Amino acid sequence: MTDDAKLHRMIARAIRAPSSHNSQPWLFRPTDEGIDLLADRTRALPVTDPEDRELTISCGCALFGLRVAAAAEGLGAAISPLPDGPGEERLAHLAFNGPAEPDLRDLASVIDMRQTWRKAFTDQAVDTDSLTTLQAATAREGAWLAPLETEETREAAAKLVAEGDAAQWADPRWRRELAQWMHPRRAGDGLTLPGLAIPIARMVVRRFDLGDGVAARDSDLADHSPLLAVLGSEGDSPADWLATGQALHHLLLLGVKAGLAASYLNQPIEVIHLRPRLQALAGKTGYPQILLRMGHAAMDHAPSPRRPVDDVVID
Repeated sequence: MTDDAKLHRMIARAIRAPSSHNSQPWLFRPTDEGIDLLADRTRALPVTDPEDRELTISCGCALFGLRVAAAAEGLGAAISPLPDGPGEERLAHLAFNGPAEPDLRDLASVIDMRQTWRKAFTDQAVDTDSLTTLQAATAREGAWLAPLETEETREAAAKLVAEGDAAQWADPRWRRELAQWMHPRRAGDGLTLPGLAIPIARMVVRRFDLGDGVAARDSDLADHSPLLAVLGSEGDSPADWLATGQALHHLLLLGVKAGLAASYLNQPIEVIHLRPRLQALAGKTGYPQILLRMGHAAMDHAPSPRRPVDDVVID
């Protein structure tokens, strides 16, 4: 049995994982020989993510964070994905056995440094060696990373992002869901805004279709990102989503070590009729799961808040 202090440190690292709308849709249940990872579906996004695809990817990110945290404690981690079958609350069981993964131990030091960068990157390119490392890590986790390298494919992807923005912002249900996740930092989750600004921001988002302006901004971000890439998987099942999450967090942490930041432009995947067109641009068999932009940036803001460890641990 692992002592309580180690479990607390490991879960504290795991919850630094990224999640849609910073919803943090995970719960952890210590067991005699490890930790169960469960989906907290009370934190689902039924309009943005009706099949819980992104929720499962987010939990996969947390699962990879647990592996890194276990390695930092000198523990090996054997993963049993979906031990109760697809659709069940328990998404994975992590058992502490075997040797620690030495290459993951080094990533523990950058977990707290990773944050989503939604502004423009510098003009510095992502070097070939870094891209090769990211692709190898992605493949190791059972996913693939396809950079959009030509001007034609990048422009086409940017147009898909704009189309996705327009479709989402035109949907009052989507705007209401977005507004619901605008929280003050003290809440520990959600899309953080200054407390006094939240009522006005929520009102504006609920009432007005801002799709044109957001689409123009996001399209420009996509077109001018040093690396624009599709993260995908061969299948499109909960097991594939969980693997994609592990791949995503792995490449994000390796990116931090290489001085890279990242953010997401997932509109062409969330708006379902656009997804096949993004798959065609990626030129890969399988299913796009994340549209990722990466580059160099001077991090000048605090990472998104997280709920306390005690709030995400259950008996």
